[in-house]
Amino acid sequence: MSLPHRLPKVLQNLKLPIIGSPLFIISTPKLVIAQCKAGVIGSMPALNARPAAQLDDWLAEITEALAAHDLAHPDHPAAPFAINQIVHKSNDRLEHDLAVCAKYKVPIIITSLGAREDVNQAVHGWGGIVLHDIINNKFARKAIEKGADGLIAVAAGAGGHAGVKSPFALMQEIRAWFDGPVALSGAIASGDAVLAALALGADFAYIGSAFIATEEARAADAYKQMIVDSDSDDIVYSNLFTGVHGNYLRGSIVNAGMDPEHLPESDPSKMNFSSDSAKAWKDIWGSGQGIGAVHQVLPAAALVKRLADEYLAARQRLALA
Repeated sequence: MSLPHRLPKVLQNLKLPIIGSPLFIISTPKLVIAQCKAGVIGSMPALNARPAAQLDDWLAEITEALAAHDLAHPDHPAAPFAINQIVHKSNDRLEHDLAVCAKYKVPIIITSLGAREDVNQAVHGWGGIVLHDIINNKFARKAIEKGADGLIAVAAGAGGHAGVKSPFALMQEIRAWFDGPVALSGAIASGDAVLAALALGADFAYIGSAFIATEEARAADAYKQMIVDSDSDDIVYSNLFTGVHGNYLRGSIVNAGMDPEHLPESDPSKMNFSSDSAKAWKDIWGSGQGIGAVHQVLPAAALVKRLADEYLAARQRLALA
């Protein structure tokens, strides 16, 4: 699929205009490789590699597997991959993890929780591009001013850390001044929703929760099944667990012994991405509102095929209308 030329080359010619979002704890090389081989951008948080030294092993595994795939399938090369970096001051691994990414010349870096010019310059230094996730137009402008190449617009309904803006409002405001790469996140779990994201002006759909219910995802079987069994009524928005507002599965909150209707507020100045936070996320499961479209646990390639079939069918319906 040929995308607009205003996009960097690394973001062009994907099988589908989809970026698999980095899933805290859940995304590992196994899922990333499967996503990329299926023709969509796969990603994972650097912090999923624990201890930090494991990140080197994981990036070697990803780059070697995708190179082998491209050699064996020159007519159907794998999509590029991305690594998510939390650039907030609470992440004491950032310098180390960036150095490892530089070693492997990671093509796409997704930055979260603060736009930083020094990080953007470091990524550009090895030839990578930076996509920064934002929840409003104010943060979008700051990210581009500080040198990010593109944006991930995290609208209402997205899994994990999410904003409250309607995707209609957020995309409208961003496209009034920015013509670079934009991925849209928020309750996207079907091919129809992928096409809708493009109609709003996005270049990519940013999909996370649907990939939790895949065989390659490092999530508990009960987590995957809860994604399958739940819908938007089962999503709770809270900042209790990390200090940043996000969407979580009601059932996991209940299973942890808490009342999802009466969760206390957390102090946002105490954002936590330490091992304690990781322990919390093992019990409190993030999810977006789009999971009503997820009906079974599938291999990642089968999910991408479903999305592709639905996307093409939606395009054909519009062409016939």
